[in-house]
Amino acid sequence: MMVVTPELHVGEDLLLRPAANTILVAMFEAYQEDAEAAQVALPWLDPNEDVRRQLRDMLYDIEAQNGNDRLHFWSVHATTTDEFVGLVGLGDELQSLQAAFNLGYWVRRAHRRKGIATRCVNTIFTWLAGRSTTTTVEIAVHPHNEAGLATAEAICNAWAGERLPEFIGIEFNERTVPHHLHLVDLGPEA
Repeated sequence: MMVVTPELHVGEDLLLRPAANTILVAMFEAYQEDAEAAQVALPWLDPNEDVRRQLRDMLYDIEAQNGNDRLHFWSVHATTTDEFVGLVGLGDELQSLQAAFNLGYWVRRAHRRKGIATRCVNTIFTWLAGRSTTTTVEIAVHPHNEAGLATAEAICNAWAGERLPEFIGIEFNERTVPHHLHLVDLGPEA
Protein backbone atom coordinates (compact mmCIF):
# COMPACT_ATOMS: atom_id res chain seq x y z
CA MET A 1 0.00 0.00 0.00
CA MET A 2 1.38 3.38 -1.01
CA VAL A 3 1.29 5.93 1.83
CA VAL A 4 3.32 9.07 1.22
CA THR A 5 4.45 11.08 4.27
CA PRO A 6 2.19 14.15 4.29
CA GLU A 7 3.04 17.75 5.12
CA LEU A 8 1.27 18.58 8.39
CA HIS A 9 0.49 21.89 10.12
CA VAL A 10 1.02 22.08 13.90
CA GLY A 11 -1.07 25.09 14.85
CA GLU A 12 -0.14 28.29 13.07
CA ASP A 13 3.51 28.40 14.14
CA LEU A 14 4.98 25.02 13.12
CA LEU A 15 5.08 22.98 9.93
CA LEU A 16 6.03 19.32 9.59
CA ARG A 17 7.63 18.63 6.21
CA PRO A 18 8.61 15.17 4.99
CA ALA A 19 12.30 14.94 5.94
CA ALA A 20 14.62 15.37 2.96
CA ASN A 21 18.27 16.04 2.16
CA THR A 22 17.50 19.76 2.00
CA ILE A 23 17.70 19.92 5.82
CA LEU A 24 21.17 18.34 6.07
CA VAL A 25 23.06 21.60 6.76
CA ALA A 26 20.55 22.76 9.40
CA MET A 27 20.45 19.32 10.97
CA PHE A 28 24.24 19.16 11.19
CA GLU A 29 24.30 22.65 12.77
CA ALA A 30 21.74 21.46 15.33
CA TYR A 31 23.90 18.43 16.04
CA GLN A 32 26.92 20.66 16.65
CA GLU A 33 24.91 22.90 19.03
CA ASP A 34 24.17 19.96 21.33
CA ALA A 35 25.83 16.71 20.29
CA GLU A 36 24.86 14.99 23.55
CA ALA A 37 21.11 15.52 23.00
CA ALA A 38 21.47 14.44 19.38
CA GLN A 39 23.15 11.21 20.54
CA VAL A 40 20.18 10.50 22.84
CA ALA A 41 17.69 11.09 20.01
CA LEU A 42 19.80 9.29 17.39
CA PRO A 43 21.74 6.69 19.41
CA TRP A 44 23.04 4.91 16.32
CA LEU A 45 25.16 7.96 15.45
CA ASP A 46 28.84 7.22 15.97
CA PRO A 47 30.52 10.46 17.11
CA ASN A 48 33.91 9.00 16.13
CA GLU A 49 32.84 8.75 12.49
CA ASP A 50 31.79 11.45 10.00
CA VAL A 51 28.51 12.63 11.57
CA ARG A 52 27.52 14.75 8.57
CA ARG A 53 27.82 11.67 6.32
CA GLN A 54 25.77 9.58 8.76
CA LEU A 55 23.01 12.22 8.82
CA ARG A 56 23.11 12.47 5.02
CA ASP A 57 22.80 8.69 4.72
CA MET A 58 19.85 8.69 7.16
CA LEU A 59 18.05 11.39 5.16
CA TYR A 60 18.75 9.52 1.92
CA ASP A 61 17.28 6.33 3.41
CA ILE A 62 14.20 8.22 4.62
CA GLU A 63 13.63 9.73 1.17
CA ALA A 64 14.14 6.35 -0.52
CA GLN A 65 11.49 4.76 1.74
CA ASN A 66 8.83 7.46 1.21
CA GLY A 67 5.61 5.86 0.04
CA ASN A 68 6.08 2.34 1.39
CA ASP A 69 4.54 3.11 4.84
CA ARG A 70 7.51 1.71 6.83
CA LEU A 71 9.00 5.08 7.79
CA HIS A 72 7.53 8.56 8.19
CA PHE A 73 9.96 11.31 9.24
CA TRP A 74 9.33 15.02 9.34
CA SER A 75 11.54 18.05 9.78
CA VAL A 76 9.93 20.61 12.09
CA HIS A 77 10.05 24.23 10.89
CA ALA A 78 8.91 27.56 12.32
CA THR A 79 6.32 28.84 9.84
CA THR A 80 7.39 32.50 10.09
CA THR A 81 11.16 32.00 9.61
CA ASP A 82 11.38 28.47 8.11
CA GLU A 83 14.02 27.73 10.78
CA PHE A 84 14.77 24.04 11.37
CA VAL A 85 13.38 23.33 14.87
CA GLY A 86 13.81 19.56 15.04
CA LEU A 87 13.02 16.15 13.68
CA VAL A 88 10.18 13.78 14.52
CA GLY A 89 9.60 10.39 13.04
CA LEU A 90 7.94 7.02 12.94
CA GLY A 91 10.65 4.44 12.44
CA ASP A 92 10.83 0.69 12.01
CA GLU A 93 13.35 -0.26 14.72
CA LEU A 94 10.76 -2.09 16.83
CA GLN A 95 10.88 -3.77 20.24
CA SER A 96 7.22 -4.87 20.41
CA LEU A 97 5.74 -7.46 18.06
CA GLN A 98 2.44 -5.56 17.92
CA ALA A 99 3.92 -2.16 17.00
CA ALA A 100 3.98 -0.83 13.44
CA PHE A 101 6.24 2.15 14.23
CA ASN A 102 8.48 3.49 16.95
CA LEU A 103 8.31 7.19 17.75
CA GLY A 104 11.36 9.40 17.95
CA TYR A 105 11.90 13.13 18.20
CA TRP A 106 14.70 15.63 18.58
CA VAL A 107 14.13 19.32 19.30
CA ARG A 108 16.89 21.91 18.98
CA ARG A 109 18.17 23.35 22.26
CA ALA A 110 16.70 26.85 21.74
CA HIS A 111 13.21 25.37 21.20
CA ARG A 112 13.04 22.90 24.08
CA ARG A 113 10.62 23.08 27.02
CA LYS A 114 7.93 24.66 24.84
CA GLY A 115 5.83 21.55 24.24
CA ILE A 116 6.93 21.27 20.61
CA ALA A 117 7.54 17.51 20.67
CA THR A 118 4.14 16.82 22.25
CA ARG A 119 2.34 19.14 19.81
CA CYS A 120 4.05 17.52 16.81
CA VAL A 121 3.27 14.03 18.09
CA ASN A 122 -0.39 14.97 18.63
CA THR A 123 -0.60 16.17 15.01
CA ILE A 124 1.05 12.98 13.70
CA PHE A 125 -1.13 10.76 15.91
CA THR A 126 -4.24 12.57 14.63
CA TRP A 127 -3.10 11.69 11.10
CA LEU A 128 -2.50 8.04 12.09
CA ALA A 129 -5.84 7.84 13.95
CA GLY A 130 -7.61 8.80 10.72
CA ARG A 131 -6.32 5.76 8.87
CA SER A 132 -8.60 2.83 8.05
CA THR A 133 -6.76 0.31 10.26
CA THR A 134 -5.46 0.48 13.81
CA THR A 135 -1.78 1.36 14.11
CA THR A 136 0.26 0.68 17.24
CA VAL A 137 3.14 3.06 17.98
CA GLU A 138 5.82 2.32 20.56
CA ILE A 139 7.88 4.84 22.49
CA ALA A 140 11.09 3.54 24.10
CA VAL A 141 12.62 5.83 26.75
CA HIS A 142 15.78 5.44 28.82
CA PRO A 143 14.80 5.45 32.53
CA HIS A 144 17.15 8.39 33.28
CA ASN A 145 15.70 10.57 30.50
CA GLU A 146 13.28 12.54 32.68
CA ALA A 147 12.12 14.87 29.90
CA GLY A 148 11.56 11.90 27.58
CA LEU A 149 9.62 10.02 30.26
CA ALA A 150 7.43 13.08 30.92
CA THR A 151 6.72 13.48 27.20
CA ALA A 152 5.90 9.78 26.81
CA GLU A 153 3.62 9.97 29.85
CA ALA A 154 1.81 13.02 28.42
CA ILE A 155 1.38 11.26 25.06
CA CYS A 156 0.03 8.12 26.76
CA ASN A 157 -2.40 10.18 28.86
CA ALA A 158 -3.66 12.06 25.80
CA TRP A 159 -3.96 8.96 23.57
CA ALA A 160 -4.94 6.19 26.04
CA GLY A 161 -1.54 4.55 25.78
CA GLU A 162 0.21 2.47 28.39
CA ARG A 163 3.68 1.98 29.80
CA LEU A 164 4.60 -1.69 30.01
CA PRO A 165 5.61 -2.73 33.54
CA GLU A 166 8.86 -4.48 32.60
CA PHE A 167 12.01 -2.96 31.13
CA ILE A 168 13.13 -3.98 27.67
CA GLY A 169 16.77 -4.19 26.63
CA ILE A 170 17.86 -2.26 23.56
CA GLU A 171 21.27 -2.82 21.98
CA PHE A 172 23.44 0.32 21.66
CA ASN A 173 27.11 0.17 20.71
CA GLU A 174 27.38 -3.52 21.64
CA ARG A 175 25.74 -3.18 25.06
CA THR A 176 22.19 -3.73 26.26
CA VAL A 177 20.52 -0.68 27.77
CA PRO A 178 17.20 -1.01 29.69
CA HIS A 179 14.32 1.17 28.49
CA HIS A 180 10.70 1.78 29.42
CA LEU A 181 8.36 0.84 26.57
CA HIS A 182 5.08 2.68 25.97
CA LEU A 183 2.43 1.52 23.47
CA VAL A 184 -0.31 3.63 21.89
CA ASP A 185 -3.05 2.21 19.62
CA LEU A 186 -4.42 4.65 17.04
CA GLY A 187 -7.22 4.22 14.53
CA PRO A 188 -10.82 3.09 14.15
CA GLU A 189 -10.70 0.22 16.63
CA ALA A 190 -8.46 2.00 19.16
